[in-house]
Amino acid sequence: MWTDLDRPPLDAAALRSALVEPAGGWAALDVVTSTGSTNADLLDAARAGAADRTVLIAEEQVSGRGRHARQWTSPPRAGVNLSVLLRTRGVPLDQLGWLPLLTGVAVAEAVQQIAEVPVTLKWPNDVLVHGRKLGGILAELAATGPDPVVVVGLGLNVSLRAEELPVPTATSLALEQSACTDRDPVVRAVLRELARQERAWRGKAGDPVLSGLAQAYRARCSTLGQEVLVHLPHGEELAGEAVDVDATGRLVVRDATGRTHALSAGDVTHVRSAQR
Repeated sequence: MWTDLDRPPLDAAALRSALVEPAGGWAALDVVTSTGSTNADLLDAARAGAADRTVLIAEEQVSGRGRHARQWTSPPRAGVNLSVLLRTRGVPLDQLGWLPLLTGVAVAEAVQQIAEVPVTLKWPNDVLVHGRKLGGILAELAATGPDPVVVVGLGLNVSLRAEELPVPTATSLALEQSACTDRDPVVRAVLRELARQERAWRGKAGDPVLSGLAQAYRARCSTLGQEVLVHLPHGEELAGEAVDVDATGRLVVRDATGRTHALSAGDVTHVRSAQR
């Protein structure tokens, strides 16, 4: 039973009609009222043989996960919480690092078009509006070998009010005075664009240049050209200018000595725009 009239539930049947083959690019789609984590659920489903391009959406996540086991929280029906299962046969393992970046590009393009707000991306997994965090992306590898399986999760703040934000640096579509705060068209736009971009990328065997992904990501990534401080997984810090994203999706940072470092993981803080 839902009582907040500003936050109606999603219509699973209507979403399936619009987004599941043959009408859309997805093989299966389900909406659940509440779950611990859509990523965890799809990781289990992957091991049980779930189909490529399976989508799971939750009206509420009680144990939603971000990177480094951080929790992703949102009131029921106030955001988009979804995960997709991708069986990326034919894509080399060293190119799978592009999947969260690809998801970011798809989300940014879909949200900017439907919500009419300026969306940028912070490497590797944050979706920003006016420098504030609108959403986050988490990709997890379920299986390797000739048929790699990746689960990509996405959380987007849609109708969160200021007092509901998890951190002061977050935002929501409602707070940004978006042209659309209805989750249904947001979900449709995001999943259609993600299906389109993932098919194009997979069709080029995960090549980020031939698929156009590398160019699209660089154009959206607000981290590039910034002076950054990167907190690395083992406690070290690296300061420098973010100068590029390399062929496997790693962030390239040039330190004060001129040496470049290619980073596959780390928490990035934008310090200021680099002087050019």
